[in-house]
This record gives sequence, C-alpha cells and structure tokens, in this order.
Amino acid sequence: MQHIIGSTLELYKKWRGKEAASVDVLPRSGSERRYFRIHEQDGSTIIGTYGANIKENETFFYFSENFFDKQLPVANILAISDDRMFYLQEDFGDISLIDRLESEGYTEEIYGLFQKSLQTLAKLHVKGDKKLDYDRCLTNTEFGRQAIMADLLYFKYYFLDALRKPYDKQKLIDDFEALSNYLTHTEYKYFMFRDFQSRNIMVKKDNSIHFIDYQGGMKGAPQYDVASMLWQARANLSDEWKEKLLNDYISALEKIVDAKINEGTFKSQYNGYVMIRLLQVLGAYGFRGLFERKAHFLTSIPLALTNLKWFINNQSIGISLPEFRKVLDICVDDEIIQQFTPLQATEKTPLTVKINSFSYKKGLPIDETSNGGGFVFDCRGILNPGRIEEFKSQTGRDKSVKDFLEQQTKMSNFLNSVFDIVDITVEDYLKRDFESLMISFGCTGGQHRSVYAADALARHLRNKFKVKIELKHLIQDEKNWINTP
Repeated sequence: MQHIIGSTLELYKKWRGKEAASVDVLPRSGSERRYFRIHEQDGSTIIGTYGANIKENETFFYFSENFFDKQLPVANILAISDDRMFYLQEDFGDISLIDRLESEGYTEEIYGLFQKSLQTLAKLHVKGDKKLDYDRCLTNTEFGRQAIMADLLYFKYYFLDALRKPYDKQKLIDDFEALSNYLTHTEYKYFMFRDFQSRNIMVKKDNSIHFIDYQGGMKGAPQYDVASMLWQARANLSDEWKEKLLNDYISALEKIVDAKINEGTFKSQYNGYVMIRLLQVLGAYGFRGLFERKAHFLTSIPLALTNLKWFINNQSIGISLPEFRKVLDICVDDEIIQQFTPLQATEKTPLTVKINSFSYKKGLPIDETSNGGGFVFDCRGILNPGRIEEFKSQTGRDKSVKDFLEQQTKMSNFLNSVFDIVDITVEDYLKRDFESLMISFGCTGGQHRSVYAADALARHLRNKFKVKIELKHLIQDEKNWINTP
C-alpha cells in the first residue's frame, strides 16, 4: 500500500508542482481500485486513484473526457501517470444519494434529488451517446443478447443453483434466450451507465449531483439504468415513488429527444429490464454472500427477494416464459425468503451478547453468568499494526489502524468466519430464550486487532439480529461500558 500511496503523491507533485499537505486512504469499494483523498496546501482536496486494470482505466478516461466536454456531471480528470495506472480527478465529496436517503428519509427534498438524478441521467443517455466510440468500451460495445444472457446466467449459477431446488435446466435456458431476444429489440438505445444506483450519485452541499463509476457503460436500453436506480434493494423506494420517478424520467427524455415516447412500449420493456436487474443483483448477492462468504451481502437477500416477489405478482414483461416463471416462484417462496431472513430481537428478548477485547498478557475474561464459557477468538494470526511505529500509540478505533487492518491484512476473512460461527449460536439462543452469550477477542496487547474485531462483531450482530450488546474493551477503556439496545 505504501508504494501505491507514494506513486499517487508523486503524480500529484508532478502535476501541481509541490507536495500535498496530507493524504487519506478511502474505504475500498466493490472493485479492486484504491482511492485516496489528497489534501492540498490551500485546503482543497482532490481524489487520487490507483487501478491495475489499464483497459478499465482507459475506458474511464475516454468516457470522462468525452462527457466532461459535453458538460455532463462527471469528474474532470486532472492528471494521468505514464503507466496509466494512477490518476487524479475532481473530488465530489463523500456523501452519496443513498447516504442522504438513509440519513434524512423519504422527504420531498430527497425525492427532488432522485428526480434531478434521473433528469440528468436522460441527458447523459442522449448527449453522452452522440459520437461516442463504443469500440472503446470495457467489455461489450452493446448491451444486447449476449450481455443479457450473462446477467441471467449469473443469477442461475450463483443464486438459483445454490438453493438446490429441482427445475428443468434446458427449458430454463430456452426461456432465457427468448427473454434475451425480446429485450434486445428495444426501440430506444443510447449510452447505458450499466450500474446506475444511488451509491454512484454523489451529492454536494449545494445539492448538485455528480456521477461516478460509469466505466462499465455501453450502448443499450435506457430502461436498464432507470430500473437499476428505482429498484435498488437498499434504497427500498415505495411503489408510488417508483411510478412517479419513472414518469419523470420519460418526460425528461421526451424533452431531450424532442419527440413523444411510446409510453406503453417503453414501460413494457422497462419491466423486462427491471426483471433482469433484480436477478443480476440476486446473483451478485449470492456470489458475494454464499460463495465469498461476505456476511453483509446475505442480509440484503430477503429484501431483494421481497422486491422480486412483488414485481412478478404485479407487473408483466409482455412475454410468456413458463419455466422461468416456475423458477421465480421457487425463489420467492415464503420458505426461501424465511431461510435468508435472520431472527430479530425485540424489547422483550432476554438475550444480551457481551463482547470483549483483551490482552493475552493479562489473561482471558471471565464469564460470571450462570452459563459460563462462550467464544474466545485469537487475533494474533492477523498482521499486527502495533509493530508499526506510527500505530503504536493508536488503537483499533483509529481510522489509520482500521484502514491498515482492512486493506493490508486478512482481518476481513477472519471476521467473515467468525460471523458464520457466532450467527449460528445467536440465532439458536434467540429461539431458546437464552439470556447471555459472551464473545471475546484477544491479541498481544489488547489495543489494535482485538479492539477492531470486537467493534466489528458488535456492529454485525446489532445490524443483523437487533440484539442487545454490551461491549467492553478491557485494556483500552475498562471502566467504559457501552450498552446498546
């Protein structure tokens, strides 16, 4: 990591002609790219980026320069390294539309931001498409039959097959091909963002909106992007908002193309792309959660299935696909949804989970309840940030230490395994009305790794099971108990 930061700062110095004031390592996203916020000496900031996939970088550079010249709300690329792996770009801040939605709720102002985002998306679709060289796309030049089949097969392999339910595989493939052919012959094709959702829309303090992560774009149906945004499981927009925002987008598109849109045809094809997007997301959740064992993706599956269930029971995609419908009914069966829905504690639930961090030099925590025992996890197999001079006076709650553990150690793999084990017991204890469970994390000094791991587990159990937590860091804050309802 240090050499990546060094190369990023070297590019900054070459571009600006002087040293940066400081640099922050930003959290990793779903990709392999690394982002840094570079603080300039005048107090302003820019974003430094490292990406080893040069072809992906080149696509991003081309799209960004093209769209920026057309005055579309994308980042200005400020500098690019000679090896094309490092670049500097305009900083839009760290508040996304999903952040605003989750902090403020479903207010008129938030609706206005969604509406503005879709109106600007229509401009990106049409203006971005003009004279764009699609041969420079990262993957396919067009979101056609092959790309649609890829999304459907992603769902099949990483979610449907993981359910281990019987179905006719050949008939399903036949239905996939029929659906792909149907959606390929869409009436409208422009630049398609491909991953247009509220986490990729940054909102500045003046409520201006800006787009990021469009390097996967290609020629395709605009309905796909609208479906991606309105049906994002995490956003959980109401049916009323979805319908109104869809109409807002159609109105905006009509103004830009200066022509009347066939609303019936547009919405029928939109429904088909909603289906594709819902299934692609389930495939992603299945891959990340069931195969890569990343626990937080599993918690999104019930809501995604609930969205899918409502959709197939209330909307039509304009084509008969019997085996496909049979498979969808399997996926949204109450038994399957329940399988992925964790138990939730209530105010009357007796269970309290006591989580500790400790130092092995001082000895193991003692469970004084009648149950006794509990889990003890040894964090000493994780690379120790305490051996690095700049971290010695810090703890597992300091940002730089957390960045180190998340980006330069196997802490995330370790915690995913811990979550798998602990979740089984917590769920069982909730069913049996047990009152207490103690879980402890130890490391050499009880300062870095164990503190980070204890905080992470407390956050995970609180989010997943809504269970009462008593969190105690025996070395760092022995007198400071944190009681969380």
